[in-house]
Amino acid sequence: MRTARTPASAARGGRALYELYRAASRAAAPAALLWRRLRGLEHPSRWPERLGRPSVARPRPGSPLVWFHAVSLGEGMAALPVVRHCARLHPGLPILLTTTTLSSFEVMKDLLPDGVIYQFAPLDCPDAIESFIGYWKPNLILLMESELWPNLILSAAEKGIAVVLLNARMSLKSFNRWSLPLGLQLVSLMLSKLSLVIPLSTIQAVRFQLLHAPPQIIHFAGDLKYAVGDIAAGEKEVAAIEDLQQQFSNRPIWMAASIHKGEDEIILRVHDELTRAYPTLLLILVPRHPEDSKNVSQTLKKQKVNFVLRSTREVVSSNTSIYVVDTLGELRMLYRVTPIAVIGGSFLPGLAGHNISEAAAVGCAVMTGPSVGHFYHMLVEMWQINPLAVKQVKGEYELLEALKQLLGDSRALEACQRAAKDAFSFMSDGVVNRVWNLVHPFTIGSQTDTCDSFSSS
Repeated sequence: MRTARTPASAARGGRALYELYRAASRAAAPAALLWRRLRGLEHPSRWPERLGRPSVARPRPGSPLVWFHAVSLGEGMAALPVVRHCARLHPGLPILLTTTTLSSFEVMKDLLPDGVIYQFAPLDCPDAIESFIGYWKPNLILLMESELWPNLILSAAEKGIAVVLLNARMSLKSFNRWSLPLGLQLVSLMLSKLSLVIPLSTIQAVRFQLLHAPPQIIHFAGDLKYAVGDIAAGEKEVAAIEDLQQQFSNRPIWMAASIHKGEDEIILRVHDELTRAYPTLLLILVPRHPEDSKNVSQTLKKQKVNFVLRSTREVVSSNTSIYVVDTLGELRMLYRVTPIAVIGGSFLPGLAGHNISEAAAVGCAVMTGPSVGHFYHMLVEMWQINPLAVKQVKGEYELLEALKQLLGDSRALEACQRAAKDAFSFMSDGVVNRVWNLVHPFTIGSQTDTCDSFSSS
């Protein structure tokens, strides 16, 4: 007869698996970093940061330090409102933000508050993690979304450093993988070391509990991605908005944002059909990855479509049919110049959608395709406030018909724009404060007097 594993035996199994992971990650790290460098995925001069080697001095040695970590641009943008909130409340508290990708570095470095330090995140191998933590000595680590790294979490726990998972999510694929016997032992060990988990939704909370996250550490606060769209436009963005509005000359406009390879074909067919009814219609096409702009450009040249690449700074003329955005970090600004935003990553099987709240925040009529992954919870929440807040279409034909309706009916367009903005306002209200109220005790702990002295310095 088979007996159930006791918590003690499960913990021993998890620790044994962790030791195997620890050894494997130490052996694999040099080759993994070299492979990424050869592919151009690492910064040409700052790649040593990935080994835990700092490129700047640690401010205020001996003081508390808060470390935010996000893997890429989307997660980094979700962390930004909390980073700014923390910096505003405690102007002298050292804050460190790390990300992994070059694209996130190019955008995030210009958005951080003064004094916030940026570094590339260390690889999750023992030597890099020990070097990184040993140098920066954080008293709190805030991981964004699904950044569950064994060496980082276990090393921090051994040093008494609080680790929090913000906007916590786990895809169904990851959940199924972690649910396997070996995976469950390791993930439950990691989750047992966390001080706080703030999940995106009830479904996400259930998944973390099924993976043995202690129920008492799970607390709800809302989705930080709602707070991303609430970031005010800076001077550069305002100037760029005014410049584009002049170039677009009150033409009818729609935008397709974060479009993946293969989705561009759908978008171009829809636009071609729309221009038969609206000859002056302009499409702002934003590929998810700037390198995909080359393929889009080649396709448009073959089709003899008049288009302009944003990177060339060529002026949009009355004959321009498509404005291809092949630059990084301008999505929030571009939402402010279009009345309609179609969010990509959602029109092909296997894709999982993208954040719709940035478009809703500035009052775009928002549309998305059928494949939205964990963003479905965001759609449901917005529909509950107003069914017009976001339109989900089943495919190309429904997208075409929905766009025809909005382009041909100003009242319908205004109703959708107003619904999206109202839903965003309702959902975003107070989310950063709620998150901060949960995080704050771990941020300074017993060192309140120290941080208060920072604030008055």
